[in-house]
Parts: sequence; C-alpha cells; structure tokens
Amino acid sequence: MTTRLEAGQAAPTFTLPDQDGNPVSLSDFAGKKVILYFYPAASTPGCTKQACDFRDSLALLAASGYVVLGVSKDAPSKLKKFEANESITFPLLSDPELTVHNVYATYGEKSMYGKTVMGVIRSTFVIDESGNIELPLYNVKATGHVASLKGKLGL
Repeated sequence: MTTRLEAGQAAPTFTLPDQDGNPVSLSDFAGKKVILYFYPAASTPGCTKQACDFRDSLALLAASGYVVLGVSKDAPSKLKKFEANESITFPLLSDPELTVHNVYATYGEKSMYGKTVMGVIRSTFVIDESGNIELPLYNVKATGHVASLKGKLGL
C-alpha cells in the first residue's frame, strides 16, 4: 500500500471523468480550497448518507470557499444515477482502475465485519488554495463525518 499522505505535502494531481463523462482535474480548482473525499460505492447506505450530508452542507462549505469532489471506483453511468436519485450537486469522479485511490493511499487492507479485506478506505482530504494537503483524514465514518469535518474547519 502507498504511504499515507500527510499535512503539508503537495496534493497529488489527477484528471478523472465525472458523472457526465467530462474530465475533471484537481488543477481546475487552483486557488480554491478543495474537499476531496473517497467513498467505497455509490448508492450504498453509508455512502449515500455521506454524500447527502455533503450536499446538505454545500451552501455553507461554498460560502466558506470550499468545493467538494467525491471519488469512487464506480463507472460514470452509476454515478449519474446516484446524482439523480440523491440530488447530488457536486462532481462525482470515477476511478475504476483505482489509480487516484492508490496515489492517495485510500485503497488497501481494512477491517470489515471482523475480517481483513482489500477495499476502499473511506477518507477525506482538505486541500488548500496552493494545492497542499491541509488535513488528511483516513478511516472516517460515513455518519457524522461531515459535521465533524465542519467542526475541524471552524464552520
């Protein structure tokens, strides 16, 4: 597994397709604060809760200068259905080869129902306007994560 990223490191750059198949690059948001979160699978209960919490907090986050990007291994077509079903109002990025997951160390061994399995490690990264990682958060819980994150950001 790739070494976990730490605060102060440059955020690895990437370009991935969004739910509409359009390329989205981290560099598109240069000069802005980015909340980049990785989740296991669209339309599952925990991932839906987390995405809806980000959606419901988007106005506050945007007013504070943040953009939100979600990343999963789902195909754009599945992300498009997730967007429509849950009224998601931010980009959902597709990384089926796990290229970006691996660079951000968000894919690897994790404990699930008492067993060690390989999978997506639910994680969030706050990236500053200069493109550096301000806050790396690994192994976050779906429920309550957005509220906790807002607290960490002073919002």
